[in-house]
Amino acid sequence: QVQLQESGPGLVKPWQTLSLTCTVSGDSITTNYYFWNWIRQSPGKGLEWVGSMDYSGSSYYSPSPKMRTSISRDTSKNHITLQLSAVTPEDTAVYYCCGGLGCNYWGQGTQVTVSS
Repeated sequence: QVQLQESGPGLVKPWQTLSLTCTVSGDSITTNYYFWNWIRQSPGKGLEWVGSMDYSGSSYYSPSPKMRTSISRDTSKNHITLQLSAVTPEDTAVYYCCGGLGCNYWGQGTQVTVSS
């Protein structure tokens, strides 16, 4: 059974860099054709795609906040990391990691609040 677990700080100050990790168990992040995605949901809004990394390590980013987003991976730890720089209160959201063939596997989400 594939399980995803997000981890990271619950509170970040404005203009700092947010770093979240999605640890995958039950399968490898390098499994052919799998994608690993970061999705967020801000208060009162719908789900927003932030970015993805595919099984080969190629990354893809939403136009917003593309210039502030970086996704990396550690294959030895089987995890995907999202970094979002220069955060503002508008980046406050529940951040989800999902993956597989599309998003057939989901983490439970982690609340991130940007506040001084």
